[in-house]
Amino acid sequence: MILLELFLTFLLVGFIAFGGGYAMIPIIQQEVVERHGWMNVTEFTDMIGVAGMSPGPIATNIAIFVGMQQAGIVGAIVAAIGMVLPSLVIIVAVGTIFFRIHQNKWVQSSLYGLRSVITGLILYAAVVFAVRNELVTSVSWFTLSQLLIFAGSLAALLLLRKHPLTILIISGLIGIALYS
Repeated sequence: MILLELFLTFLLVGFIAFGGGYAMIPIIQQEVVERHGWMNVTEFTDMIGVAGMSPGPIATNIAIFVGMQQAGIVGAIVAAIGMVLPSLVIIVAVGTIFFRIHQNKWVQSSLYGLRSVITGLILYAAVVFAVRNELVTSVSWFTLSQLLIFAGSLAALLLLRKHPLTILIISGLIGIALYS
């Protein structure tokens, strides 16, 4: 039964979660944490860090981690297939049409609108994680240190143009130094 649940859950996520990458995280969180209770917010947040450091698309990596946690290797494979199947089918279908019409002004206009929504979804995911992980709801040494790590990471990405994997590794090492 869990294999069918994993497949259908990630098939749904793969079908309705547009924007890819981090824009899919709120939808995955809704399904994995809120609806099914397969993990709590802290576990989900930790898993996103590991999924982000792993090669491949983050949403697929999350599906694989959740599947592995719930049903081992077979669960990981089933969840991954569920996640990528909608994209595979839709992109093959849309791709055959899109390359013929992508210069159309209506198509271009809709893409401009979608960019704003994707940005909003990513920002929403960041705010939800900050609130649920108590990074903005209390004042303590832990909160302040977390905010400093956040600010340093953001500065390293935006100003120093460091690779995200480098930032993840350095932040993990800082976490070990501060919280062990």
